[in-house]
Amino acid sequence: MGRKYVFDLIDLQYKQVKLAWKERLWKFFLWFLASVIVALIYGTLFQKMFGSPEEAVLYQELENMKLQYSLLNRQMDNSLEVLQNLSYSDDNSYRLILDMDTITESMRHSGVGGVNRYEELEGFDYSYLMISMRKKMDEIRNKSTVQYESFKDVNERTEEWKREMEYLPMISPVSVSIRRGDGVRFREVHPVLGTPQWHHGQDFSAPYGTEVYATGSGKVIEAGWSKSGFGTYVVIDHGYGYQTTYGHLSAVKVSVGMNVKRGDLIALSGNSGTSTGAHLHYQIDLYGQHKNPLYYLNDDLTEEEYNEMIETLSSHLKFR
Repeated sequence: MGRKYVFDLIDLQYKQVKLAWKERLWKFFLWFLASVIVALIYGTLFQKMFGSPEEAVLYQELENMKLQYSLLNRQMDNSLEVLQNLSYSDDNSYRLILDMDTITESMRHSGVGGVNRYEELEGFDYSYLMISMRKKMDEIRNKSTVQYESFKDVNERTEEWKREMEYLPMISPVSVSIRRGDGVRFREVHPVLGTPQWHHGQDFSAPYGTEVYATGSGKVIEAGWSKSGFGTYVVIDHGYGYQTTYGHLSAVKVSVGMNVKRGDLIALSGNSGTSTGAHLHYQIDLYGQHKNPLYYLNDDLTEEEYNEMIETLSSHLKFR
């Protein structure tokens, strides 16, 4: 505070004015009060414009969290896209090939929606962000669960399909080099009986003693002499409704109750039963209905490839 002077007319000089201590104290209080008010005003303006250090730290943390939410949201979108691709492949590839029913959209979206499951997240500044993330998390969890169960079913069906492919009659019972005779057709004159009747199998002009192989894995249910004209014959039950019959044999290498694998030697061709010459009668029945064996044979194999296949199957069985 500046000093105050007055002119003394008697002494003709300036003299310093000295205030009483109460006045000096009161002036000091007013000056201090004014300083505090000015400081508060400036502090408030500064805080509004720039914020406090604590607020700055919290603001930075909030921005970091928003960035993390944004990155997580992008990852969730990628996960949902992957799940969508998996579901498409599941329905249009795996289940289609394996002849399985597709999963409906209602099943894939089960557990989503309904009552307000996000009520505890409402009422905050960024409720929309938290609720959106929770919804995506729930959607990913539900779709993942459905897809996991679906792949379990597909895997089980695949194993069953592999087993089914092993058991179905899918190869020629004799070498592909052997000429084929009569197939499934109506014979107006049977070569032996001379009466009209159906021929329900495929004949192979196999020389006497030609090796005959099981065309699929299964169980021998009949072996020996047939009263129906097949002579010495073998019947294999492959499961899944399939049975194969091998007739007019000269020798049988298996017995009833024996389990055989595709490619096993089961008999030798012959001329037994109602036959005019050495050959093999091969027949496929599905649930008692006669099927054309030509639909089940692989005509793309050469003689060398067929022999190699039989050798591979036989050597595989030895080391199982």
